Amino acid sequence: MTVWIGLTGGIGSGKSQAAAEFAKLGVPHIDADAVSRSLTAEGGVALPAIRARFGDGLFDDQGRLNRAALRDLVFRRPQAKAELEAVMFPLILAEIRAQQAAYAGAVYGIVDTPLLIEQPPFLALVSRVLVVDVAEATQIRRVQQRSGLGEDEIRRIIAAQAPRRQKLLYADDVLDNEGSVAELAAKIGRLHRYYQAVFQAV
Repeated sequence: MTVWIGLTGGIGSGKSQAAAEFAKLGVPHIDADAVSRSLTAEGGVALPAIRARFGDGLFDDQGRLNRAALRDLVFRRPQAKAELEAVMFPLILAEIRAQQAAYAGAVYGIVDTPLLIEQPPFLALVSRVLVVDVAEATQIRRVQQRSGLGEDEIRRIIAAQAPRRQKLLYADDVLDNEGSVAELAAKIGRLHRYYQAVFQAV
């Protein structure tokens, strides 16, 4: 039976790079954000429910979702965020379970989601939690370099995520990612060999 590991980390932690390194090693990788985008892409199965909940104003003449307008609505109205999650989360969870079933023969796989700790239903999909960890100053520097956002905006995003200490309390394994991409790849290589050895017997 495949052992599923939940991969998470705050913005700027390098979680996406870590997921890419596991994928290079042939490890099954399910990206919750990619699942969410597919559900809200043109013709996506979530669109009718989003339209019913929030109205036609979030859609263009071709029926495509205006993601920027939806993000703005969710940031401005906490109730809208809860309503969107009520629509999206059951669909995301169902799609992740369907993808997991397709990898039933693998030793282990990665479920990559930034909301692993914040949303208990996601924790139910995995047997182990791997946290990619960096200091807050590193998060801010990396996000500024890649996106140009101001420090106040980045701190607001960090504050909206589970605190670093909370993530570490949930962690079965921690990847310190203060170093280079090469250093991260080496650490993941060692972790990969460990996971294979431990889970092969499960």
